[in-house]
Amino acid sequence: MTIEDFIIYIRSEKRYSQHTLRAYQTDLMQFQSFLEQYYNQINLALVDEKMIRQWIAGLKQNHLDNSSINRKISTLKGFYNFLLRNGVIEKHPVSLQKALKTKKRIAVFVPQSDMYNMVAEPLINDFNSQVKKIAIELLYQCGLRRSELLGLSIQDIDFAQNQIKVQGKRNKQRLIPFDQSLGKLIRQYLHERMEIQPKGDWLIVNRLGKKASESYLYNLVSETLKEGTTLTKTSPHVLRHTFATHLLNNGASLLAVKELLGHSSLAATQVYTHGTIEELKKIHQQAHPKG
Repeated sequence: MTIEDFIIYIRSEKRYSQHTLRAYQTDLMQFQSFLEQYYNQINLALVDEKMIRQWIAGLKQNHLDNSSINRKISTLKGFYNFLLRNGVIEKHPVSLQKALKTKKRIAVFVPQSDMYNMVAEPLINDFNSQVKKIAIELLYQCGLRRSELLGLSIQDIDFAQNQIKVQGKRNKQRLIPFDQSLGKLIRQYLHERMEIQPKGDWLIVNRLGKKASESYLYNLVSETLKEGTTLTKTSPHVLRHTFATHLLNNGASLLAVKELLGHSSLAATQVYTHGTIEELKKIHQQAHPKG
């Protein structure tokens, strides 16, 4: 079993995004290079716990942050789980390795007033502008991951029920509602999109009618966020953070937001409660006699 076997497995069985696949492959190739340099060893099946610890120590010495190291540890755990299940190894070399302590992650989000101004921008009769508008609206109104948006087909849009079928991580499907205004916007976009590519199935395409790439979508969204906000982080994922934070700030339950985001546990959703706490502080200061 090789690294390539593992990548094929998580691509076909786990349905990981191209971004995640590249990250896993990079981590494993870096680990293999480390083994070759320090142990003259390229057979990953012969790795022991001492080698793992030395690799992690080296990453720390190179000032890699703990969250990045934890991701690499997670990659190794996944790879050796794969080898163990396939009978290549008998003992898991990473099972006892604990994740390093990290600072509590704070989700970056667009303030509600800035977001309102962005989505209120009129639709310009230019295909790139239309794709940008649709991407912003879907990411914000539905809380999609970038890979989920790029993976949407036209058939995933149910105009009768005003909902979208989304294929999330680990092949999990979920239904997300949208309002009438977004439905109207999608119909307008599809009219233009079908003139460019009448036979294609992907919802989001570039001006050539081909499925939009991750970089194309990233640049469209980043451009809009830079123009409409003062945020330093301007990735499409910021709009997913914004979706969750605004829902919680306006009274949605944590469990409902978890389901809409497609999270497997509440722990992943709780990172967004910081926004709710900030809103409660404002209310407390304004309304309480001692505020």
